[in-house]
Amino acid sequence: MSKVIPRIGRRRALQGAAAGFVALGLLLWWLVPLGEEPPGGTITFSTGTPSGVYQEYGRLLRSELDRDMPDLTVKLRTSDGSQENVARVASGQADFTIAAADAVETYKVNGGRGAAGLRGVARLYDDYVQLVVPRDSDIRSVADLRGRRVAIGPPESGVRLIADRVLGAAGIDARKDITPEPDGIGTAPGRLRSGGIDAFFWSGGLPTDGVRRLAEGFSLRFVPIEPGLVTKLHGKGDVTRYYRATNMPESAYPTVQNGAVVPTMAVSNLLITRADMDPRLTEWVTRTVIKSRDGIGAHVHSAQLVDLRTAIYTDPLQLHEGARRYYRSVKP
Repeated sequence: MSKVIPRIGRRRALQGAAAGFVALGLLLWWLVPLGEEPPGGTITFSTGTPSGVYQEYGRLLRSELDRDMPDLTVKLRTSDGSQENVARVASGQADFTIAAADAVETYKVNGGRGAAGLRGVARLYDDYVQLVVPRDSDIRSVADLRGRRVAIGPPESGVRLIADRVLGAAGIDARKDITPEPDGIGTAPGRLRSGGIDAFFWSGGLPTDGVRRLAEGFSLRFVPIEPGLVTKLHGKGDVTRYYRATNMPESAYPTVQNGAVVPTMAVSNLLITRADMDPRLTEWVTRTVIKSRDGIGAHVHSAQLVDLRTAIYTDPLQLHEGARRYYRSVKP
């Protein structure tokens, strides 16, 4: 004889099952939107120099995008850095990239081609300015670089933009008062080690592999970027408002810093695209960026700082419509 489930029991069972389906649905919605097939196609992501954080972050993000959107092909293109990255996306040579906020603003102020079409996807993490010299160097301040051989980065890099401005704040003309070298993080460490240069500037996430590897077999030191220089920079117009005085934490390069912080300055990095990028694809990319923070952060320490609460602040760019859709969908 079959057992009949009491009416009240059946109702409770159905309610429990419904609650379970809702919970499962919410979980799946966070990972994969219900009723949607992942977008496909091909996009180009402009990264950075091989030894820099942009390149490593881009490589790891591509792996995450492959998992979430298996029909999407992501092509990575190395670059000299922020300035080249902004120009590539604005002109349609790349679809997504990472660039420092000051480089984005500079491109807009200079009336760069396609600047009006640039859009923000997410604020990611901060770049820290790192001025590196041999430990036994007599260079103790930015002003001491006068007359020295200094690597200030390739012409289209973000570090070149920052180095020129920091030197100018210290009263040094990079074209006249130093011997400027166009080395970036790919070649500058080796040239410092061999004595080919006296110092190099780098602006990147912490720690940067190129600097970390140099420190493993070479005795180096960081020259402080004093807060007074940042204050001077702030007096030179709106472009420099993206710089903030801060300290490089003692944990960035422990064997170099020996428990001490280093005064420096930082600027935020943005993931950017164009206004004409497909909103649905951009929404999916935004979701993957936020969702993959811990996975990428296990390999790129800077990525641990990606935060849903601050990702929407992509000044000087307004949010892309697809990114806006995602942030609205997860708003409490």
